Amino acid sequence: MSLHQIENLNVGSQDILITPDQLKKDIPLSEAAANTVDAGRETIKNILDRKDHRLLVVIGPCSIHDVNAAKDYARKLKALSEEIGDTLYLVMRVYFEKPRTTTGWKGLINDPDLNDSFDLEKGLHIGRQLLVDVAELGLPTATEALDPISPQYLQDTIAWSAIGARTTESQTHREMSSGLSMPIGFKNGTDGSLSVAVNAMKSVASPHSFLGINHTGQVSIIRTKGNPYSHVVLRGGGGKPNYDSVNVRLCEQALQKANLREAIMVDCSHANSSKDPANQPLVLHDVAHQIMEGNKSILGIMVESNINWGNQPIPANLAELKYGVSVTDACIDWETTENALREMHGHLKDHLPGRI
Repeated sequence: MSLHQIENLNVGSQDILITPDQLKKDIPLSEAAANTVDAGRETIKNILDRKDHRLLVVIGPCSIHDVNAAKDYARKLKALSEEIGDTLYLVMRVYFEKPRTTTGWKGLINDPDLNDSFDLEKGLHIGRQLLVDVAELGLPTATEALDPISPQYLQDTIAWSAIGARTTESQTHREMSSGLSMPIGFKNGTDGSLSVAVNAMKSVASPHSFLGINHTGQVSIIRTKGNPYSHVVLRGGGGKPNYDSVNVRLCEQALQKANLREAIMVDCSHANSSKDPANQPLVLHDVAHQIMEGNKSILGIMVESNINWGNQPIPANLAELKYGVSVTDACIDWETTENALREMHGHLKDHLPGRI
């Protein structure tokens, strides 16, 4: 028998994590929060089915790093939703996991203390509590399903999920999405290609069987039924935007050819804004104009918005963090958010009811 170690050569440690079932017992979903989640999912499905004329608006910080600021933002967004909700259905971005091209902060769940300590159990507790708190305000939430394990801990609190440009092509994420309980938006590839999102929509609608964990944390064969509520998210790529009417039409044609739902969300950030938050209101204005000119396929928009403008690096002394400013991608501030959405509401309130 060989005396050489041949397993886990590059693994420093393996820490047992709390089970999904135990986390849900620690932080249960209240009846009010559950009603918000259920109503949010149903409304989004109705928008995709064209039974609800409103435009879906997924909006909020690029990522959450400060729970108090996130709650502050949620209260502001809830008040605005009551004002413009007849036309724009607002869902708050509550993104906890950040994909990195190379390295960088991986998000509140992975590193809640912002110091590379990676206390995931603490992050899961903080994240779930925030999602429950926001839902109890009556505000539905959205997130990116980045890690295939974390949905077991959090998906009962989420009304809409995204699969990012870096993971839309991943078979693991397509399989996972086929079992998620909410509508899913697939972003086009980082190079701008549509085929990865179109193929993902085909895949997610079908049943799959794959390895995962169940609610008690046991490794299991997950057998899904397929998720019929997916759509494309145009976010630009390859340094070029793709929200203009020509690119939207090309997306419609690709969906038609694949016999898929012509449902498009425009991400106003990323390559569509050239990563300059000042351009996001311009994208919103263009989308409103396309809809007023007769477009019927754009059913949603995504906006990166925070309390204050721009972004900031994570300092060594966390006390130096600026309140309500993103630590990942730059966001528009609250005043700009209100003005842009109110303007869009004014343009579309009389037009959207005639679109369905």
